[in-house]
Amino acid sequence: MSGTEVAALGLATRALASLSPQLLVAASTAVSLFSWLQLAKITLPAAVASLAILAAIPFHLSSFYYHLSKDNSVDIDAYVEKGIEGHPNRKLSFRDRVKVAALNELSVGRKVSRSPESHPLTSAKSPFIQGLDVSKHRGKNDAALAPPEIVVGTIRMGFGHHRIAYSACSWGLQGQHKVLFHDLLNIDSPEADLIRETDRKYSMGSRIATEMGSFFEKMWGRVTKSGDENMLRGTYLMAENIKPLLNGLPKDTPIIATHSLVGLTAVACGFKNVINLVIDNYPQWFVIVPGAVNLVQGPINHRAFLRWGVPEDQVKLAGHWCPADMVENIDADCQARKARRAAKKPVRLLVPVGGAGAQRKFVTRFLEALEEPIKAGEVQVMLNAGDHAHMRDSFKASLKRMGFGESDYEVIGTMDGVNQYAERLRSGAEPAKAITLFSFADYFPAVATTDVLSRVTDVLACKPSELAFYPVPKLMLRRVGDHEAASAVRAAELGDGTTEVRTVEDALGWVKLFGLSDTVLGEMNDRIMINGKNGVYDGCKNAVALAREMAAKSK
Repeated sequence: MSGTEVAALGLATRALASLSPQLLVAASTAVSLFSWLQLAKITLPAAVASLAILAAIPFHLSSFYYHLSKDNSVDIDAYVEKGIEGHPNRKLSFRDRVKVAALNELSVGRKVSRSPESHPLTSAKSPFIQGLDVSKHRGKNDAALAPPEIVVGTIRMGFGHHRIAYSACSWGLQGQHKVLFHDLLNIDSPEADLIRETDRKYSMGSRIATEMGSFFEKMWGRVTKSGDENMLRGTYLMAENIKPLLNGLPKDTPIIATHSLVGLTAVACGFKNVINLVIDNYPQWFVIVPGAVNLVQGPINHRAFLRWGVPEDQVKLAGHWCPADMVENIDADCQARKARRAAKKPVRLLVPVGGAGAQRKFVTRFLEALEEPIKAGEVQVMLNAGDHAHMRDSFKASLKRMGFGESDYEVIGTMDGVNQYAERLRSGAEPAKAITLFSFADYFPAVATTDVLSRVTDVLACKPSELAFYPVPKLMLRRVGDHEAASAVRAAELGDGTTEVRTVEDALGWVKLFGLSDTVLGEMNDRIMINGKNGVYDGCKNAVALAREMAAKSK
């Protein structure tokens, strides 16, 4: 670009700036841009052509959204725009179309094409849960899948969705009913790989947020609370692309979905009886499945969804997602905890790590802060590192810094070992060591161990995830995503947990209080027993009952 051209741009800049102060910034930016172009030896026509192409991208994406959604089985736009009578919701905008189309290109792109086909399925007995059938890809010599009475559909994303799925199965298996555990990631396929890649990015975001903190934590917090209408639209577009993962199941079979993507895929496939177990206590469009019965754990989500226009027959208040043995033994377990406190036994803490493997920095600092009360015999700690080798190593490194050698704590690495340990504690015995580390090579024990040990702990110290809804006294540790904050509020208001604890010092203060006074833990256990009688923890029980009603009507 010549000096004359730059001078002409300068004159134009002054003229524009005299018309409006707001144009001054734009004009200055333009001069800077064209100066850079001159230094980079880029001609004005080439620069204009490049800018024209960039300017055309949003218009292309907006148009492409209509192409992506024209063959959808469900009209998501009409669903979210309807609202309530006299108060429709916001209409789909140009910006919305651009955002959703761009999101689809980044997440799905050309990795998987829409297909009416289905992956052939068979099943095998679970090696961990008696009577449970687990789906898998059918091989040449495998028998065809026998029709189940109920399908529990889930995705192995972190521990939460699987934990809820196993809770539903625990109720479904009562009465010798045939339940199929259908994890979409268990079906080797391009569609499963697509979901797995999405989970990898989410887990990485969680770990970065908790390790780096500050700006990164704030940004991740915003991401986890951004499940608006556009996120629902984008998730549904993905669901249309992974239909082969569900197309091989009978469409009249009731399916209980513990992840909204599973529910959306089921609706897209034409399933007639879909039950969506809504996670968390923070209302977002992202967790809703149009056309399904959306069961929620508390009144906040229930009322918010009704206000947004979700039909009353598609949203019901069910209760918390909890396993059968935990709910059925609430009174006995709470009385045992109260007896321990009355006998001035050490405060027993269960500290599990989530499926993404985040929280390393906070949890290890919390553990190290407990050094004095552990050595004084005031606290016992059960550490569940799950199947995360880096968390196992971090716990061991912390214990070494605290002055504990490997002979000073017990390590358990099998499900049989976990069950024997829990039975020993349930009989009234104390742990062999004040510190017990649980670490596994397999995924199932990593998830199930927290459920088993929750019945024999005094306090479950965890982030406000799906565990915030369990019937056990809870110390709600620092959240990973901002959407989890509302789950801690739910626990605190029900009386079975603390408010969210953001610092290690505050967490240590709560532990001290638990040991000094019987009041707090006594009140928590009393509230849990009252909540249990009121059906607060009966969510999965009610979901399975609804599924059986649906199955009976479909015959």
